[in-house]
Amino acid sequence: MTALLLDPIYQQHDTGAGHPESIQRHVAITKALTDAGLVAKTHAIHPRVATLDELALCHDRSYIKTAKDDVESGLEDLSTGDTQICARSFDVATQAVGGVLNAVDAVFTGKAQNAFCAVRPPGHHARPAQGMGFCLFNNIAIAARHAQKQHGAQKIAIVDWDVHHGNGTQDIFYADGSVFFASTHQSPLYPFTGHAEETGNGKGKGSTLNLPFPARTGMSDIGAAFTDRLLPALDKFKPDLILISAGFDSRIDDPLGQFRLTDDDFITLTKLLLESAATHCQNRLVSVLEGGYNISGLASAVKSHVQTLNG
Repeated sequence: MTALLLDPIYQQHDTGAGHPESIQRHVAITKALTDAGLVAKTHAIHPRVATLDELALCHDRSYIKTAKDDVESGLEDLSTGDTQICARSFDVATQAVGGVLNAVDAVFTGKAQNAFCAVRPPGHHARPAQGMGFCLFNNIAIAARHAQKQHGAQKIAIVDWDVHHGNGTQDIFYADGSVFFASTHQSPLYPFTGHAEETGNGKGKGSTLNLPFPARTGMSDIGAAFTDRLLPALDKFKPDLILISAGFDSRIDDPLGQFRLTDDDFITLTKLLLESAATHCQNRLVSVLEGGYNISGLASAVKSHVQTLNG
């Protein structure tokens, strides 16, 4: 069974009128999954507040305090970068992390084979000491460390198909060979990182795979990158868990990106990663929402993705 983290708490992170990373993203996803009967067909995951020690698996404690102080002082944006906040943002962000950790627990304890986490705020731009790019905490990076610490996972693979490069995730694991990070993304585009020659350093040399593409790239190139580069790398790495930074701003007609993936393409990419999870890690796969700013397109793509996860 697929587990689903879909809770209205994530609608309490209010970025204000006109902001692309809006409450309406979560509202639309909730309606699409409910109308498709997927809420009833999946195992419910509940949010929880992540502890300070859990946040500190990937973030400096001084930054965690800064983020908390920024929110409590009533700032409209994080002092560390371009992330709009409101009075509830710190609590919602910690519950995003905690909910994703609950999803990881579910796949390791056998309550589900895989999971999708419809969380806000997103996370893949959050660096160890800097929130940026709509992100406070790096949900998926903390999930990887949690799997290692609590479940004894030796090797984790993170696949990021958001149209923007997951610079925060890369930074956290760049010198760590136990976490393989792969990203398909538009280049040049914010945050202007993720060049092909960025492959890791030290013990992490070769554990980062960046696959940048120009605007208007579609499935012919991205699909080939998965089959020719990414899947063979996963076969070599043999992960104990696959995590997806599931950004649907790589879908056609997104206002913040110019990739041309369709719902059917996301079905194909999801199936490829499910097959890899079946081969290497007893089907364990957790997908975590990142971007996606065309509201109707986001809802449609997420529905296709979750339907595929649920078989």
